[in-house]
Amino acid sequence: MKIGIPKEIKPQEGRVALLPVHIKELVQAGHQICVEKDAGLKSGALDKDYAAAGATITDNAAQVFESSQLIVKVKEPLDPEYGLLKADHILFTNVHSAADRPLTDHMLNVGLTAIAAEDTHQHGSPNCPLAGEVGAFEGVRLCLSPHGGSGRHFMPHFGAPALKAVVLGLGAVGCGALRTLLRLGCSVTGLDINQASRMSAEVNWAGTDFTTANTDALPGLLADTDLFINCVLWPKHRDDHLIDRSMLGQMKSTAVIVDISCDAGGAVETTRATSWDDPVYVEDGIRHFCVDNIPGAVAVTASAGYGEALLPFVKLIGEVGAIEACRRESWLAKGLTCVDGELILEETGRVQKRPFTPLAEFLAN
Repeated sequence: MKIGIPKEIKPQEGRVALLPVHIKELVQAGHQICVEKDAGLKSGALDKDYAAAGATITDNAAQVFESSQLIVKVKEPLDPEYGLLKADHILFTNVHSAADRPLTDHMLNVGLTAIAAEDTHQHGSPNCPLAGEVGAFEGVRLCLSPHGGSGRHFMPHFGAPALKAVVLGLGAVGCGALRTLLRLGCSVTGLDINQASRMSAEVNWAGTDFTTANTDALPGLLADTDLFINCVLWPKHRDDHLIDRSMLGQMKSTAVIVDISCDAGGAVETTRATSWDDPVYVEDGIRHFCVDNIPGAVAVTASAGYGEALLPFVKLIGEVGAIEACRRESWLAKGLTCVDGELILEETGRVQKRPFTPLAEFLAN
């Protein structure tokens, strides 16, 4: 199969879908690989490395999309890429279609096959821990006085308390945030509805300034919180929030919200996606950091993990095609979004209130 790797165009996105080591395996399996010039530059992969692995290097994205059937990316297609999509394309990337009706409309109109990579990770995306670690790092930075923060140091000194942080959600992202915060010496409360997750975190961080509680405890913690980090991916169909707009008034004016999950109107009602070019905004007096591609800032590491996660699926799609690959691999099938103008992904159908074909029914045909 002809497989294309375009350069990511989202602002400050340094990741690339596959590295030369992955390309070499695909070439050895008989596939033809086309990589856009400088696609891997910020991930430490040079064009000569891709060429040595057997890829063809093209000058621009248009050539990649034109010559390839399977397009493997990191981020969702943006407006400049819409015109490059064709009906015979298989698009394998982080699509997030439920929250992006214009993209969903375009993919359905084009008639391509799309698979949402974010739904295919059986054990969670390898970039999730990185998002938590870097997001917490940025949150600590924003707690410094020059950035409008409380001025509490991230570790206790001279009888003054350490920065107080609340981490909501103790999954892969939340555990990443804990690694940054607790290793720095912050005082952290971790919240989760799952008792097993709380107990596991307590064992892992015994001996540090760390406590856990159910999410019901959240309102009582806000008044003295310097840094609130949301790591909960909120169901798109819900219209309630764990932190609604009225609760911002309970927070200190120097507090900061870091929403790593970055759902518009999700667990945090006032969240809206930002970019690394302009990462912080103020809503009701509270600073929000809501960059929606945090792992792109550590592209070398993030690309290595992302490529390893996608490579087995890319191999299978290249061997048997997208639909048969989904029949063989249930986790790949979870990301099947649309085929030939037909919406398959249930979440997108329900959120956008549009017809969809249930996955099992589609794959049975």
